[in-house]
Amino acid sequence: MARQPVTLSKIELADWRAVHSWASLPRVCRFQAWGPNSEQQTREFVAAAVEAWSRAPQQRFVYLASVEGDAVGMGELHVRSRGQRQGEISYVVHPRLWGQGVGTAIGRELLTRGFEELDLHRVYATCDPRNLGSARVLGKLGMTWEGRHRHTALIRDGWRDSEMFGILEDEWRAATPFPG
Repeated sequence: MARQPVTLSKIELADWRAVHSWASLPRVCRFQAWGPNSEQQTREFVAAAVEAWSRAPQQRFVYLASVEGDAVGMGELHVRSRGQRQGEISYVVHPRLWGQGVGTAIGRELLTRGFEELDLHRVYATCDPRNLGSARVLGKLGMTWEGRHRHTALIRDGWRDSEMFGILEDEWRAATPFPG
């Protein structure tokens, strides 16, 4: 668990420098189709993420994750189908905080918002099979491994497979204690 509470706030244009502090690092984007980002690529990503908050209906909810006011990562909840009530979560954590529960805290908050605020039925996430840390986070979130999708993304070292994890609203509610 993270040593200090992790808070998520709507991303803002001014957050691009914080985002760039991890988006520019090769080890952070090793298993991703993006990065390492130039400053311009990070600015463009943040601008698109900020703009997504003004769309109707809103599909992307991109958050800056902070611990005691210090930006430590990001989380995104993407509504993939309103009709089928399905969403996808993703997260990134600055490597100086890897292994400290920040990714799990971000994921937990994204799932809470997906199920409690957006009334989703199913939320899923993917990760590269080599990214054992991310797979552990998804397991800690109560997500079930659903299988492997082959060659889902072309990244720097070739085609990447994706491990698929998912959780249903009844599973989430059964595992989530009621407040108070």
